[in-house]
Amino acid sequence: MHVTLVHVRVKPESVAAFIEATRANHEGSVKEPGNRRFDILQSPDDPTRFVLYEAFASAEDAAAHKLTAHYLAWRELVAPMM
Repeated sequence: MHVTLVHVRVKPESVAAFIEATRANHEGSVKEPGNRRFDILQSPDDPTRFVLYEAFASAEDAAAHKLTAHYLAWRELVAPMM
């Protein structure tokens, strides 16, 4: 198993758009054959802070995730939100 924790701080005005974009990435990610889990966690104390918990069967599956259309679209869309 290969697990990645992605810590993100989002601009306050971008929180809703970030959640929407990340939900779309989640929906694509959980359909990947090597995906075991993909959670989007938002801090209850600071709504601009998120942790993405990504679990894949192998490091190769995690690397393949970063080549998918849904990940690449997400990365481009959310970059200015952080």
